[in-house]
Amino acid sequence: MAGLSDIEWTDATWNPVSGCRVLSAGCTNCYAMRMAARLQAMDHRSYRNTTRKSGNRYVWTGETHLLEDTLDIPLKWKKPRKVFVNSMSDLFQDNIPFEYVERVWQTMEKANLHTFQILTKQPERMAEFLKQRNKHAVKNVWLGTSVEDERVTYRIAELKRCQAAVRFISFEPLIGPVGEINLTNIHWAIVGGESGPKSRQLDTNWVDQIFDQCEQYDVHFFFKQWGGTNKKRTGRTFKGRTWDEMPSLSVHV
Repeated sequence: MAGLSDIEWTDATWNPVSGCRVLSAGCTNCYAMRMAARLQAMDHRSYRNTTRKSGNRYVWTGETHLLEDTLDIPLKWKKPRKVFVNSMSDLFQDNIPFEYVERVWQTMEKANLHTFQILTKQPERMAEFLKQRNKHAVKNVWLGTSVEDERVTYRIAELKRCQAAVRFISFEPLIGPVGEINLTNIHWAIVGGESGPKSRQLDTNWVDQIFDQCEQYDVHFFFKQWGGTNKKRTGRTFKGRTWDEMPSLSVHV
């Protein structure tokens, strides 16, 4: 599962891992969980046993697969791309061995034509990996964490433990207020509402609160979508315009 993407803040996706687990409230209506269930139903070998039926929907089983045959894919791309790593999973789940994560890192170092964007709900494990790795940050690798409401804002402090060219927060799906947060040493914020079936509504006040704090801390602000069952209809205009800010691709550590 790799190739061009229609996600607004990236160019392509690369998935060296498949399978995931439900970790917090933001996972409830995960698009990747729904897609994995469809791929599993089609007997896609990378997604076998990754989801199970629970009531009237499918959920992650927690089983993961290390997709070693995908590790060299970015090396074959000849034009520079922003690459979202593991759009269908999380590289820093408990059962992904650091030895395998290191192989992913080595690919990103070699494929320095591209900018890699890693997003995790377990930044504490990412920090531990980098501590054990004990090397300088890779300039073309951006590190981020997901914060869907104030219950998981502790992830921001864990992200700050990670040395990176760019640290970013994905406030998506934003399902509640995040309150007062310290965005010191955070470079980029992505904000978006949940989309798809049973999506939870995004409150404008929650977005305003994050926007104001991004201005206070000089953080690049990217508004992805209002979401809902028809995200094209609700659009992505905020305060009368679109917000596509992001850090420079030439940022240095």
